[in-house]
Amino acid sequence: MKVKGFNHVTIRVSDLEKSLGFYRDLLGMKLVHRGKTDAYLEWGTAWVALVEKKAKAGDQGGDSGFGVDHVAFSIDEEDFDEAARRLEESGVPIVRGPVRRGVGRSINFLDPDGTQLELHTSNLQERMTVWS
Repeated sequence: MKVKGFNHVTIRVSDLEKSLGFYRDLLGMKLVHRGKTDAYLEWGTAWVALVEKKAKAGDQGGDSGFGVDHVAFSIDEEDFDEAARRLEESGVPIVRGPVRRGVGRSINFLDPDGTQLELHTSNLQERMTVWS
C-alpha cells in the first residue's frame, strides 16, 4: 500500500467544551469546525477530530469508552481502490467503507488487536467543504 503518512486522529471525549479548552486554548490547536457534538482542529500538518460521547451507566471501555477512536493515514485517490481491495481480500475486518466523506474517500478497518485504523484520501480543508 502506498500510504503517504499520518492524516488525523479522532478522540472520543465526554465534554466537548471542556476538551476544546484543553486542545484549543491550552495546546494551541486551531479550531476549523465546531458542530453540536464534534470539533475539528488543526495542529501543524495534522488534524484532530473530537467527538463527544455521553457515558452510559455501566459503560467500561469498548465503543462507549473515551480516548482514541481511530488513527487515520493519508493515501492518494489513485491508490485507494487497490488498498481497499487488498484489505478485503486479506480478510481484514472492515468497520466502515469504502465510503465518500466530504470530497475524500475512507475505509476503516481493524488491526489484529482491534485498533481501528483508517485510510483517507483528503485533507482537512477538503473535508471541511461539506460544512461550508
